[in-house]
Amino acid sequence: MDDLASFRFGALPLGDATRFGLWAPGCREAGLEIVGAQGEVLASHCLQPAPGGWHQATVAGAGHGTRYRFRVREDLAVPDPASRFNPLGVHGPSEVVDPGHHAWRHPDWAGRPWHEAVVYELHVGTFTPDGTLAAAAARLPALQALGITAVELMPLAAFPGRRGWGYDGVLPFAVHAPYGTPEDLKAFVDTAHGLGLMVLLDVVYNHFGPDGNYLGVYCPPFVNPAHHTPWGAAINLDGPQCEAVRRYFVENALYWVQTCRLDGLRLDAVHALFDGSATHLVEEIAAALRDGPGRERHVHLVLENERNAARLLARDRAAGGGAGLAQWNDDWHHAAHVVASGETDGYYADYADEPVAQLARALAEGFIYQGQPSAFAGGAARGEPSAHLPPTAFVAFLQNHDQIGNRALGQRLDAVAPAARVEALLGCLLLSPQVPMLFMGEEFAATSPFLYFCDHEGALAQAVTSGRREEFARFAAFADPAARQAIPDPNAAATFSESTLRWAEGHRAAGQHRLAFVTRLLALRREHLLPLLPQMHRGGRWQAQGEGLSVAWAAADGTCWRLRAHFGDGAGEWPVGAHEHAVFELAATLGDGRCRFHGPGVLATLEPAVRAAGE
Repeated sequence: MDDLASFRFGALPLGDATRFGLWAPGCREAGLEIVGAQGEVLASHCLQPAPGGWHQATVAGAGHGTRYRFRVREDLAVPDPASRFNPLGVHGPSEVVDPGHHAWRHPDWAGRPWHEAVVYELHVGTFTPDGTLAAAAARLPALQALGITAVELMPLAAFPGRRGWGYDGVLPFAVHAPYGTPEDLKAFVDTAHGLGLMVLLDVVYNHFGPDGNYLGVYCPPFVNPAHHTPWGAAINLDGPQCEAVRRYFVENALYWVQTCRLDGLRLDAVHALFDGSATHLVEEIAAALRDGPGRERHVHLVLENERNAARLLARDRAAGGGAGLAQWNDDWHHAAHVVASGETDGYYADYADEPVAQLARALAEGFIYQGQPSAFAGGAARGEPSAHLPPTAFVAFLQNHDQIGNRALGQRLDAVAPAARVEALLGCLLLSPQVPMLFMGEEFAATSPFLYFCDHEGALAQAVTSGRREEFARFAAFADPAARQAIPDPNAAATFSESTLRWAEGHRAAGQHRLAFVTRLLALRREHLLPLLPQMHRGGRWQAQGEGLSVAWAAADGTCWRLRAHFGDGAGEWPVGAHEHAVFELAATLGDGRCRFHGPGVLATLEPAVRAAGE
């Protein structure tokens, strides 16, 4: 499905005409309305029924910029569910977007291999005071200078209101209008590519948001009531008439990567995709990207998956560095968070026992939970063995939107942990062979929170606000109903504005120190670790002792990369065997509130050609 003309969903310009298609198996007939700037109907057309529940028409003179909607009932007109742009919001008309309208400045961009990825996650609306793609693009040179090689955008799919995280989108193909136009997105991608930066996009295929989703009216087969998710009935991926539903999401993935020239996608919560088909939707999307745009450039797919399904991450070495998927590794984060903060509430309880040892295992093998029971999951077994996978199958992070925003007050890690421990863990993050990810502002120790925010109205707004506060009732600090009132209202504009990055913080002493620290670590990674990564085909070996850990990864040519860290006072003692070489050593000395490199000649031993005969 690499040819745009093969898309069934959405409006497709064809010269001076546009082909409109609507899958509406719940409608005997449907119409198309061309509308003006004020919503007035300029022309009406009957859509012709086609096999499989489709309705379609080709209309002359309805080119780029034409606004339209579908009449599915006498009293209801709806936007195109595959709208490329909805300038007046998710309840308004859609707009025809010609995929050839943008003149690419870097059409020969071939991407970057995955082992080069250093990811930076950002939310367009709060990354800059303007909250637009154009304003975000102006900040990209600073990320390149830091050592970032990939920018991951939180969801752009259109959602109700102006403010939101993006995970309640209802028009998965449409750029959220307050962020900009499809042209603005392509200009952002163009700017990034000109700087050598990849662009990844977070997409949500497990549910639609509660406001602005009209599919239930004219397309009941889009959900499967036999399965249920935390957001209601599951998307229909394996029930009757599921073929068109699956095609919708495959086309969506191809649209972002092929038409908008993104370098890859991060699939949100794939554990909530109920799919008993012979080929899972994740695998179908991966194949479509590989056989389509992936034939000409590097294309990457990253998963969020609570099940730790290692089988989805298997690599085909013969297919090159772009083959296979990677996964956000919550295990790595949770163990590191306990090491940093000592917190053991909620899901952190599973990592409270010997957290340094658990972090060592996550560094070496990826997953901590590889089939053992999880107390937080009620004793159910979780995960699959992962030590056989290369380190680059895992995306590691100390912070992300979830792990900050899931806190009642949205505090970043520096607000709940000593700076020395945070920096020691940054050393482990940025100097391990796994793909590291930073959350926006982490590079200068931002103090702005990242709160949960949205922009609903009426009863839905009240339900979201009360639900947000009640979900923290199980925590001791918020057991008192009066205490829960201090949790910011997600719908308040102030909650959103408080979450906006304060870039001036990068100029204060603490911000300059952290920027220099992160920049130095990424330079070390680029110079010494990067050349080894293509030769690391499986996990490493680890040991832990008290507050110290040591992890070693062997490359195919016998080169060994070793990371040592200690999270207590002093550096700790680690005997080095006769045939071993310490490649890197990091210690956190908490007594003076600093994290510093420890040991004579540590930087001198950072040589990619160091060999350990005993490895």
